[in-house]
Amino acid sequence: MATLAKPATPAAPAAPGVHPKRLWSLRPRSDREAGDAVVSNFLLHWFPAKVFKPSLDWTYSYWLGTISAALLLLLVVSGLPLLFLYVPSVERAYGSVKDIEWVVTFGSWIRSVHRLSAHLMVAAVFLHLVRVFLTGAYKNGAGRGQQREWNWVIGVAMLLLTLFLSFTGYLLPWDQLAYWAVTVGTNIAASIPWIGPQVRELMIGGRNIDQPTLIRFYALHVIFLPAALGALFAYHMWRVRKDGGLARADRVATAREKAADEPVRSKTYTLLGVARGTAPTIRTSTLEARDLTVNAVPDLVRRAAVAVLGTFAVISVLASLVRSPLEEPANPLVTPNPAKAPWYFLWLQEIVTDTTFTVGGFTVNGAFLGGVILPGLLVGLLAAWPWIDRSRGEAAGVWFHGSRRRQNLVFLLIVLVVVALTIVGTFMRGPSWQFFWPWQAWPELPTRI
Repeated sequence: MATLAKPATPAAPAAPGVHPKRLWSLRPRSDREAGDAVVSNFLLHWFPAKVFKPSLDWTYSYWLGTISAALLLLLVVSGLPLLFLYVPSVERAYGSVKDIEWVVTFGSWIRSVHRLSAHLMVAAVFLHLVRVFLTGAYKNGAGRGQQREWNWVIGVAMLLLTLFLSFTGYLLPWDQLAYWAVTVGTNIAASIPWIGPQVRELMIGGRNIDQPTLIRFYALHVIFLPAALGALFAYHMWRVRKDGGLARADRVATAREKAADEPVRSKTYTLLGVARGTAPTIRTSTLEARDLTVNAVPDLVRRAAVAVLGTFAVISVLASLVRSPLEEPANPLVTPNPAKAPWYFLWLQEIVTDTTFTVGGFTVNGAFLGGVILPGLLVGLLAAWPWIDRSRGEAAGVWFHGSRRRQNLVFLLIVLVVVALTIVGTFMRGPSWQFFWPWQAWPELPTRI
């Protein structure tokens, strides 16, 4: 006789406070689940299982590195639709950008997101570099196999790539602002003795800024420079993991390297009698500092999400309020007065002006001295500084450590000079590159042809 199957017992409802299984990787219920989340989740796999709690403070790093990465992601996401809508042709480039602004749905907003992200990424990467220098985070600490000095060099290279990535995108609208900004920038390269004209021709693909220039800048902007920057960013993040996280952890680990427990008194019986002494002891130090570490999931993930989503929200709002400029089509025969480089190169243009002078009938080439020699020395000195800095290892990860007071002051002075020259070039240089206070009116001058 067949028996009836017993009806299945309905599953008991989840107890209050128990997270659904599908959210366990973001809301772990135990240290085991927090560690498994890092291993099993594709997006979380690059985070360590444990992070140093003070490194998560907002006022230590200001999360400038995360903000820079978020801006890079925004550039990629907003650049994809522009990639399909833009036509890299001197005959059609301006018209395609105009269509993006006025015809394509949300085209103006997408272009503003892309442009604002590019400008703010330059500022964020620069400020991130300043923060790393002022905290001495390029110095090796208590960890084994650390190579923070090379990660600093990678950061300097990423700053340069960010500048060139923005510079190559500056030409693509093919309007007067873009054309003459690139003209000023490439003319500085032409001032290099002997090889300057050849360097400029290599950059623009000829003697004049034309179709070869646009194609070169377009290919660099959408393929080569993003690929190089992405590769360096991946290595940069991997190097941070290998070096034990932010440099702030090393300071606490060094401070905690104290004497171990008192040795245990012991005695050993031998053929010669009783030998009295202490038992063998082992002294160790660790970067983990267990009472000061937390799980990366959810503590680190939550703060990173706030930084990333906050960056997205700020850019979205600003893009709705600030439109991207689009001037008249590029015209090589009409020179604007003044013709200015992109804002992040205006300090160089200002130095070029200030270092051009005549002594005894001999004219000093300011374009070479101020546009090539001085910035080259600054970049070289910046890259080599971790090997020049002889401050104590305990200065790593500390804002304005006493042993680094002098070099921090010199560095801040250079930063303030660069910022001041940028402000002067942006707001106080008028026709014929004459100095005008912001409240002074510019004279009416005919356009030079």
